[in-house]
Amino acid sequence: MKFLRLGAAGQEIPCLLDESGTARDISSLVSDITPETIAGLTAAVAGVDPASLPEVDQAGVRVGSPVSQPRNIYCIGLNYSDHAKEAGMPIPEEPILFNKASGTYCAPFDPILYSDKMTKLDWEVELGIVIGKQAFNISKDEALEHILGYTLVNDVSERSWQLERGGQWAKGKSFPNFCPTGPWIVTGDELDDAKSLPMWLDVNGQRMQNGNTDTMIFDPATIVSYLSEFLRLEPGDLICTGTPPGVGAGMKPPVWLKVGDRVSLGIQGLGSQEQTVQKI
Repeated sequence: MKFLRLGAAGQEIPCLLDESGTARDISSLVSDITPETIAGLTAAVAGVDPASLPEVDQAGVRVGSPVSQPRNIYCIGLNYSDHAKEAGMPIPEEPILFNKASGTYCAPFDPILYSDKMTKLDWEVELGIVIGKQAFNISKDEALEHILGYTLVNDVSERSWQLERGGQWAKGKSFPNFCPTGPWIVTGDELDDAKSLPMWLDVNGQRMQNGNTDTMIFDPATIVSYLSEFLRLEPGDLICTGTPPGVGAGMKPPVWLKVGDRVSLGIQGLGSQEQTVQKI
């Protein structure tokens, strides 16, 4: 199944996409796609013929974030072997965990916000895991049962704040609109649990990242089980799982985003996004 939300900010309609790509209004079955409703989401639509649900005209309609607002956004650093090589870093022995502030979360076509205090604004196409039910101290074998599905994320980063200002990475990861998410959540059965998915990112039409989830060091089940050892994952929580090579910081010389730049990205089966860098 593919779940999405369509409409103006704060007025989104919960939908599913049928096999033809038509959006169907599921608000008669679930009030919205939120942390409170996610645990019962698949059960609510199970056995319902999508053709019996109202069609939503997608032409010119804003695509919202696929979950209203996650309580928590967790990120895994250096989780692609080829990206670790690009960064000149050793392969991590355990997942590297950091946070993005919940205020970074935004819709897939919302702008990337730029401050005059930024000097090294960067991009990262990533596979996102959306938690479907509470997970605490679970095994890897149990982990997939706790995943609602997968989504597309741009883990936008200000590298000077992340790496040159001391403290933790969250400083360079937590500006508003630094986590465009969506357009959809796709359940794992449609994606073979996110194995071997091509992924890409362009800046102003030029291909920068061209990777595949098969170079992930830690797979989704490992990540969810590992995090659940240290914290309780809640329904709707978003986990950004790392990026392949081709980030601006890895270029020689480095390339940074500037006001007016257009970023496009996608993952096979998870749709695509586009953002323009906009000064606040």
